[in-house]
Amino acid sequence: MAMGKRNSERQVELWVATTAVAEPPGHPFYRRLNGLLAQNGFDPFVEGLCQKFYHEELGRPGIPPGVYFRLLLIGYFEGIDSERGIAWRCADSLTLRQFLGYDLTEATPDHSSLTRIRQRMDLETHEAVFTWVLQALARGGLLKGKTLGIDATTLEANAAMRSIVRRDTKESYTSFLTGLAAASGIATPTREDLAKIDKGRKNKASNQDWEHPHDPDAKIAKMKDGRTHLAHKAEHAVDLQTQAIVAVTLQPADRGDPESLDDTLSVTMETLAAVATDPAAADQLADEVLAETVTDKGYHSNEALTGQRRVGIRTYCSEPERGRRDWQDRSEEQAAVYANRRRIRGRRGKRLLRRRGELLERPFAHCYDTGGMRRTHLRGHGNILKRLLVHVAGFNLGLLMRKLFGLGKPRTLQGLSGILLALVSALRALVMALERLWRGWHRCRRVRTCYPAAMLVA
Repeated sequence: MAMGKRNSERQVELWVATTAVAEPPGHPFYRRLNGLLAQNGFDPFVEGLCQKFYHEELGRPGIPPGVYFRLLLIGYFEGIDSERGIAWRCADSLTLRQFLGYDLTEATPDHSSLTRIRQRMDLETHEAVFTWVLQALARGGLLKGKTLGIDATTLEANAAMRSIVRRDTKESYTSFLTGLAAASGIATPTREDLAKIDKGRKNKASNQDWEHPHDPDAKIAKMKDGRTHLAHKAEHAVDLQTQAIVAVTLQPADRGDPESLDDTLSVTMETLAAVATDPAAADQLADEVLAETVTDKGYHSNEALTGQRRVGIRTYCSEPERGRRDWQDRSEEQAAVYANRRRIRGRRGKRLLRRRGELLERPFAHCYDTGGMRRTHLRGHGNILKRLLVHVAGFNLGLLMRKLFGLGKPRTLQGLSGILLALVSALRALVMALERLWRGWHRCRRVRTCYPAAMLVA
């Protein structure tokens, strides 16, 4: 057989019949996800929700709202961090074209269109889509809302540390160090001189003194790997019975956990109340919603425990070692701390704390590590939270897909193929081992049959 050669100067056909175009089979995950969305009436819901942002007659037809939200869901399922990357991936993939409802002759939306639609739609619209997904989960029995685990993680901001400026004088970091060097007697300092001056200073990266000129919401914080970077803080409230993310808030990275807890609890109550407006979803919720919170020791404070006790929330918060404490004139705070201590030392409290470590870290890994949102490409908490709400809604849809079809992400099929190959190899090895045992037993039986027992003993 002769070797084929690639012809780079091949003439492109001027006309191609649509019947001659090979139609791809599509991905089974996205086909079933489209069926799930259609079954629950997703497109009519978002079109009615977004009608107020469009004119009824003027202008050319825009991108359907269902396509916009599907594009953001693709960002989670495919692990794409930027809107530019989402647009490029959809234009390149026939499977994603089918998921969006675009033919080969149609151009998929550009990243600039995603930006304009995001700016046009308000935050409440994205929150309504997040609540719609939670209602679908509740109807499927995947949302109870009684015991919630709360934890936070840091997201890297779309801003560089070298661009920060002083809050008072708007002076850059290099200019500030140059002024310190001139005050110490160094007229023309080198980079080594500036590094030596900067090394000995204390509190040199304080959020009270420095800010980013283009993203004031980004705060200086230490990341999980130990690096200091401008970041945001994302906080989740997760249902410990079903692993569904009930609420997500975006807050300044320098805000402490006890202070950010109040905002997350209020958003959680509002979201559960909105979910309960659907009678079918309300029937699946627990009789007592937001009755218990499970947190780590970073959330332990007298004010946080007392505030939750006042509204009737039972706390299971890990307590740090603080030694002997003085409770004079603080009987209410003492009662809240001691009641929490008694609960976490019990058998159920220990089980809930172990479950918190498992079910809260896993959504972080899915949403931000493999989901591609560990580093943000947007600026401003409003813009980031719009993308984050739909991103986390994709995680909740994955829970529902896993229950209905056994797949939570489209890439799970790749892992399943590897598992099937491993099972086939294990079964083959088992059959060979049983065959060897059978041959050995059969050989031993022939020997016993052919020779007298006395000769076998000798």
